[in-house]
Order: sequence, then C-alpha cells, then structure tokens
Amino acid sequence: MAEIKLIMLDFDGTLVDTRRANAQAYIETLSEIGIELTEQEYLKRFFGVRCIEFMRMVGVSDKEQIRRLRRRKVELYPKYFDTVVLNVELWDWCAMMRRMGAKVWIVSTGHIDNIRNVMHYLGLSEGVDGIISGDDVQRPKPYPDCFLEAMRREGVTPAESIIFEDSEVGVEAARRSGAAYSVIKL
Repeated sequence: MAEIKLIMLDFDGTLVDTRRANAQAYIETLSEIGIELTEQEYLKRFFGVRCIEFMRMVGVSDKEQIRRLRRRKVELYPKYFDTVVLNVELWDWCAMMRRMGAKVWIVSTGHIDNIRNVMHYLGLSEGVDGIISGDDVQRPKPYPDCFLEAMRREGVTPAESIIFEDSEVGVEAARRSGAAYSVIKL
C-alpha cells in the first residue's frame, strides 16, 4: 500500500455536522419568499444537494433569484452556528497525519463562503492545506472531478490518497476517483 499523502474530507455531514444550521438557514431564507419547508423535510430530501439544484427542486428557477437567495442563506447561516458539531475524532486523526507530512483538503459541493465561515467559527482554518468547493468544478458529485482536482493540485495519485465521505453521491464520486475511501456517519 502506498503512503497516504493526501486526505480529502467532505465537509457537511463528514467533518462537521451542519445539518441543523443548513436546514434552519434555508428554512428562514425560503420563508421570506413564501416557500414553507420543515427541518425534517429539508434533511430527508435536500441536505447535501447543491444550492442551484435544491432551489430548482423547491420551485425557484430564475437565476438572479437563486443568486439572491444563495447570498441570503450565507448571511443567515452564522446565526445557527451554535448547532454545528465537529467530528473531533476525524479532525484529530487528520491533525496527526498532517504532522506526519500528509496534506488535508476539504472537498465539498458546499459554497466556499459557508465552508470558510464554519471553519472560522470552529477554529479550523489553519488545519487544512486547501479547499475545493462546489464552485471550483463543472460537474458535482457523483462525478469525481472535485477529488481529482485536489489530487492534481497536490501532485498525488489516487493510490496516495484517502477520502472521507458521508453521502451516497459523495461515496460514488470517491469510488470513481480511484482513491481509497471511508464512509462516515455522524
């Protein structure tokens, strides 16, 4: 087995449990335009879905309105950070591996501002070597593009990489990347 040189972590649901914060920020955002959604409904049907696809699924198709709603959700998101929970065991393992020379990247379909805001809130900003967000690749998970891009940027092969994921589409993307992967359930 090759030495692990790159650790790629999905963010929402793998490294950090952000389900409640995301749900509440979206519920408040959508209620402002008359769309009612429960936390249970959001978590069951929409958690982990890219914002653009999520908005279309709830009936918002105008590109400018989607951009405005996305910005509003980002504004509201920090209001609910008291509900986010770090996967301490995974983070500690990554810190140990980083001390041994491995690189740690966040690879998520989430919006970069949301990821950075939560990382700052939890004090994680200095613990990663890079971030690939949903905005950095053309094709979202289940395509492996985000993982392959992180590998390309670090100059490593799939055999030198490991991915931690929680969602079905993320696990499929990890499988397609050729890297080893582990499924995390918070």
